[in-house]
Amino acid sequence: MDNFIFHNPVKLMFGKGQVSNLAGELKKYGNNVLVVYGGGSIKKNGVYEDVMNTLKDGGLTVHEFGGVEPNPRLTTAIAAADLCKRANIDVIIAVGGGSVIDCTKLIACAAKYDGNPWDFVVQKAVPQDALPFGTVLTLSATSSEMNAGSVITNEETQEKYGWGTPFNYPKFSILDPTYTMSVPRDQTVNGIVDTMSHIFEEYFNESSNTPFQDEMCESALRTLISTGAEVVDNPNDYDLRATMMLAGVWGLNGFLRMGYAGDWGTHEMEHAVSAVYDIPHAGGLSILFPQWMRYTMHLNPQRFAQLAINSFGVDATGKSDEETALEGISKLEEFWASIGAPGKLADFDIDGSKIELMAEKAASRGPVGNFAKLGKDDVVQILKNSL
Repeated sequence: MDNFIFHNPVKLMFGKGQVSNLAGELKKYGNNVLVVYGGGSIKKNGVYEDVMNTLKDGGLTVHEFGGVEPNPRLTTAIAAADLCKRANIDVIIAVGGGSVIDCTKLIACAAKYDGNPWDFVVQKAVPQDALPFGTVLTLSATSSEMNAGSVITNEETQEKYGWGTPFNYPKFSILDPTYTMSVPRDQTVNGIVDTMSHIFEEYFNESSNTPFQDEMCESALRTLISTGAEVVDNPNDYDLRATMMLAGVWGLNGFLRMGYAGDWGTHEMEHAVSAVYDIPHAGGLSILFPQWMRYTMHLNPQRFAQLAINSFGVDATGKSDEETALEGISKLEEFWASIGAPGKLADFDIDGSKIELMAEKAASRGPVGNFAKLGKDDVVQILKNSL
């Protein structure tokens, strides 16, 4: 493994009723609060009422900004940042899933910046300050509640990129599994796919001598497979939701990637796809990841075989590494299909007419991935294989 420095400053409050701590945590940073949320589902499932009652009882001044998109947009973040400046907001609370939290990270930085916050996303500028923010999580998937990453879409240029700075860490995150029980089946499936995909990106990395990290990734995937198969049919089971919520945090909070960066090529490709077609991020990943695996397996068949054996229970007796690996990839596809995840781009009515455009966007900033450094032609072929 490589040398590394690890630091994660996020305070987690996990379990039923933890929203009671919200006002006290926010008051550490000020009394003028902006509540950021998405399309309004929190007003239907009781989360909004819990949050607002807590803030009211705490004597906080509350402003609201709703309507954050599933693929959060630059223009939305700019509008919310402008509100922060006008209202002299002290602290932000993001109530929602990864998209709301990702958008809040840009809002927090943009509120302390006079230029175009897209500068941060494309690394033309580095934030020097940001508003503090916390989160109340309602969807297990991205670990944005415990990391410094954010993904933002520029709808005008059809670009979608990940970015991050130390200012992007939440000050605290409240994780109550009961807040995920009303999540629709398709969004629950997306959360399972997203969390597993994060672990795959970390598992296929550019380093060596990572047996401890390998074991953590492999066991996490086994848990996600067994729990995921149950939770889609038992959405009100607290223990299952709690397991999924903790797995979602652990998938990308930095613990599994100590000593390496991971690949992230499939995420780069999916960002290009959803920038052009605005499909669900996890839907794109469930289509692209098995095809990426088949395309890059030749680089290290033994590693793919190891995953197949240790996470998908493939019996390797009498089989080559390649045969074992391919069986594992098939088992991944079968599992994702069994819970209702899409398997082809055609499931979103995507044909081959914009493959060149998507490949250009994916490869616009250099080689795609670290474990497998792919060029534009490689991306074109993987996208064609995904049709």
